[in-house]
Amino acid sequence: MTRLTTRDHGPRRLRRLERRALIAASATALSLTASGCVVVHGEREVLPSATRAEAAKALQQFTTAYNKADKAYDGSLDAEYTTGALGAIDAARLKAGKANNPDGNPRHTPLALSDVTYTIPKKAGWPRWFVADAKANKGGDARWVLVFTRGDLSEPWQAAYLTLVTPGAMPEFTKDKDGWAEAVPADSAGLAVSPEDLSEDYAGYLQDGGGTFADGAYTTDLRTTRAKNAEQPGLVQQYIDEPLTSGAFAPLALRTADGGALVFFCTHHYVKQTAAAGASVPALNASVRALTTGEVKQTLTMEFVANQIVVDPAKGAVSMLSRLEGLTGAKGE
Repeated sequence: MTRLTTRDHGPRRLRRLERRALIAASATALSLTASGCVVVHGEREVLPSATRAEAAKALQQFTTAYNKADKAYDGSLDAEYTTGALGAIDAARLKAGKANNPDGNPRHTPLALSDVTYTIPKKAGWPRWFVADAKANKGGDARWVLVFTRGDLSEPWQAAYLTLVTPGAMPEFTKDKDGWAEAVPADSAGLAVSPEDLSEDYAGYLQDGGGTFADGAYTTDLRTTRAKNAEQPGLVQQYIDEPLTSGAFAPLALRTADGGALVFFCTHHYVKQTAAAGASVPALNASVRALTTGEVKQTLTMEFVANQIVVDPAKGAVSMLSRLEGLTGAKGE
């Protein structure tokens, strides 16, 4: 190390030090380049979000952690590998399971995923993400479609979305010559609905209807079921729907071959049951009871998080492919 004294601060001395520093930095850069170790600015470069090997490893790590957590009913065992809607739903499920079975899950069957297809978009900036579409030994014939995200290189891959999709229902994606998919920006204006607006629009649709979404199980049928359940003898049931878009709940979209997009997005829901005078709220099942705070006298408010997959075309109605909703909390009054 060169030691600087008061007389070392002259212009000539400083220029010599600057030249030495520049030569040293250049030599280091040349060495790194020659060795194949190159620093890439991920916030600017358009790159695949992950290699296929990295994606496979992420799925394997999630599956291992998920099985350990499910067997022990211990949310700490897979918390590192889940986030967003799946993280919220899974944490509540495990909490309820632990409350009702302190020694673990007596019906545990390890999750096994096979026949996996990875769809990995090229994009600039963070978060990076990819989709895994797999056959599972749970959920009947439906395929498990998971979205993994990562905020930076120091973070593990985490599963943020999970929905169950009918085999063959996933659309064809736009891919380049190397097989990488195309990520669609959240504010894209070339679709029936911008991905960033889908959560709010779906929450509004559930309340008021409209033509934004195509008819189906999670749209017209769900509204019909709600209308039937709104008023029953001695019980009123109210529904509150809210968008959920911040952080790990942000929408993610892939370009489809027809110019539209497949979009993953989240929503937040409350169902409030109010019993009439002299009546009572229906008996709570074990899972709801485990997640309920307060005393259920005349009302019970249940909180849910849902994640959805939709086909968002360039023009026309948005089609809902799948929806998975989970209870995350409840309050009695």
